[in-house]
Amino acid sequence: MRTYCLKIWGDYACFTRPEMKVERVSYDVMTPSAARAVFEAVLWKPAIQWVVDKIEVLNPIRWTSIRRNEVGSRAIVGKHDFFIEENRQQRAGLLLRDVAYLIHAHMVLRPTAGDGNSMAKFMDMFERRSAKGQCVMQPYLGCREFSAYFEWLPEGGQQALPIEETRDLGLMLYDMAFSPAKKGGVSFMGATQKGWAKVEGDARPSFFRARIDRGVLNVPSPDSPEVFQ
Repeated sequence: MRTYCLKIWGDYACFTRPEMKVERVSYDVMTPSAARAVFEAVLWKPAIQWVVDKIEVLNPIRWTSIRRNEVGSRAIVGKHDFFIEENRQQRAGLLLRDVAYLIHAHMVLRPTAGDGNSMAKFMDMFERRSAKGQCVMQPYLGCREFSAYFEWLPEGGQQALPIEETRDLGLMLYDMAFSPAKKGGVSFMGATQKGWAKVEGDARPSFFRARIDRGVLNVPSPDSPEVFQ
């Protein structure tokens, strides 16, 4: 199993706490699900799954507050017209600013991976794409409007040191578990053999107790008893 490291940074970030229903308030540190999304932005295939191992905080944790316009409902294609001015909502947000992280993750083959898929093939694809700065879509820091820059740090290369700070972060969102087998649930985009497809199922959040130790957030494995729903 080979672990890859990406350096990711940007001007703003918002890793929204799910318990905040009205205003957007960010976690102090990038969540594992946001880190996974960065790796998927560089390389996503239905045959592989990214597992985040740890997140290193490079810049001091700084905050800023903004107000921004959001849309209060979704447009339904073919059913009715959608007027932004009638659905506009102004919300406050407590965001992180000037963020930079080293995120470490490894890939595993999904049980549905075909015989023609091998770990070596996908590892070569990731290394080739990340070395050139290529990505499937632009990585972002929690919200899509907060786009980010990324750089692959090969094994043995020079890496920045995390901050000298230790703090308990409390309960943090680990990831969303999607189960397409259950009908009558929510609709979401799931990984299938033919690529992304809209399926109906059940979506459940999972959490863990997070703590940064000298700037390092160690992420438990998905099957660890530390992760619970």
